[in-house]
Amino acid sequence: MYAILAGFRRLADFKGRDRRSQFWPYALTVVGLSFVGLWLGMIPTMTAVFEQASAAAATNPEAATVVSGPGHYSVEIHDPTFMPDMGPFFLVLRIGVAAVVILLAAAVTRRLHDTGRAGYWGLPPVVFLTIGLTAFPTVMTSFMRENAPDIGLFMLLFLNNVLYMASLIGLVILLVLDGKKTVNRYGPPPAGS
Repeated sequence: MYAILAGFRRLADFKGRDRRSQFWPYALTVVGLSFVGLWLGMIPTMTAVFEQASAAAATNPEAATVVSGPGHYSVEIHDPTFMPDMGPFFLVLRIGVAAVVILLAAAVTRRLHDTGRAGYWGLPPVVFLTIGLTAFPTVMTSFMRENAPDIGLFMLLFLNNVLYMASLIGLVILLVLDGKKTVNRYGPPPAGS
């Protein structure tokens, strides 16, 4: 519990070092809370999207197909002019991701310092994630148009996502490595190590 509270207290402290035992309880708590927060934020957003889709199908039955049964309800909209607004969905997603990045930035930096690396090693996943979150709505819009979707843009987004996953896995590996037992350029080993 101390590691979690210390992580929240040191949100803006990018100096010094954190051991694995200090970093991982805090990081896993942030990730867990972010999933709960995103889920809670998505409920009203997705409810509004489903209501918009149902209303579009009810008022324009020629532009949509509604299939329902016991425990099942789906709306497929064939005319892109009646598509629900996905902007709030992406807004909630971007806010959630930004919150996680802000909450983890200093802790990741301190953990990387403990392994003798600069905090900049934590940036590649953030860059690729930002590109993906920025480009995804454009790719979705491209696929909803009546004419052919932009496959080139889709492939660039796919490549970006592969690079994001590779950089994220690489970062996690660096965060799992044991820290230096001696003084390094970021200071002495954390107390209790």
